[in-house]
Amino acid sequence: MIARALALVLSLVLLAPVASAQGFAGLGTDAGEGFTRPERGQPLVFPRDHGPHPDYRIEWWYLTATLTGEDGRAYGIQWTLFRSALEPRRTTGWDSPQIWMGHAALTTPGRHFVAERLARDGIGQAGVTAEPFKAWIDDWRMTGTSGTADALDRVRLTARGVEFSYDLDLAAEGPLVAQGDEGYSVKSASGQASWYYSQPFYRVSGTLELPDGPVRVTGQAWLDREWSSQPLDPDQTGWDWISLVFDDGARLMGFRLRDRSGGGYTSGTWIAPDGTPTPLAPNALRFTPLRIARVAGRDVPVDWRIELPGRALDVTLTALNDAAWMATLTPYWEGPVAITGSHAGRGYLEMTGYDP
Repeated sequence: MIARALALVLSLVLLAPVASAQGFAGLGTDAGEGFTRPERGQPLVFPRDHGPHPDYRIEWWYLTATLTGEDGRAYGIQWTLFRSALEPRRTTGWDSPQIWMGHAALTTPGRHFVAERLARDGIGQAGVTAEPFKAWIDDWRMTGTSGTADALDRVRLTARGVEFSYDLDLAAEGPLVAQGDEGYSVKSASGQASWYYSQPFYRVSGTLELPDGPVRVTGQAWLDREWSSQPLDPDQTGWDWISLVFDDGARLMGFRLRDRSGGGYTSGTWIAPDGTPTPLAPNALRFTPLRIARVAGRDVPVDWRIELPGRALDVTLTALNDAAWMATLTPYWEGPVAITGSHAGRGYLEMTGYDP
């Protein structure tokens, strides 16, 4: 009963700010009294910034991976830990205003498995430490195992749901990448912004547990770290976000924040094979929906054309599984995609704000 009551309270708290359909972050222009806002020019500092920033309203540790099994099939996994603050402070015990939510998913060509966890800060059920690096909610873990200079160089990742689990080892083969202007990532023409960096160079190996049994897998993973207090403009209704890994070693992070007029604000970062980032000018990246699927009672664009003329990029993204729907407290679409066209590779697509 205690667990069910806590879940109800947390659902009310977490659902309250997302009624505007601005995605699971559910944040508009109001940062809230006392919360810190990102300011351009403040450097990212590691390992400190691997840890939580309780004076900001929302934060996440977001990992996706595209995998290939020994059975030859393509798979994708997601592991996300969200921190949401009711007030800009952190205390021990049940008095803490910091709330945690975890999402885990495993996608196959035929099925999409989803699990969700909710927790309150201050009682040890969930949290993050920067050094040694550890992020957890219940028995889901993202744990640094590196003895090198950066705590995220090597990571072990575990999660489980009703019909699935995974246990993966990740080793970085490239540097951390600051998104935007040295980590200051602008989200609208009005200037809303977040702090944002990534580790897009993980090599992955491990095991998936599925209803049919275990599958050994290898592949690539991408970790995003982001925190803010006001990432969305009042007119923005949701976003389309991509992380693409090309066969030639280059990477692309991009997003389109949609507005009520049908337009949107796009931005991103081109990442060279050696990890050198080149921020993209606003709206240099083009997103064009190619195919709409009916998913969970919604019309969702699951295949896309992505164009970046300045890099001679013109590719098609094709969903591994149209039904990669995250049926969580605040629902959204998240799944692996295949890349064809001027560049080949694999990546991940996330879409929020697609209402019935």
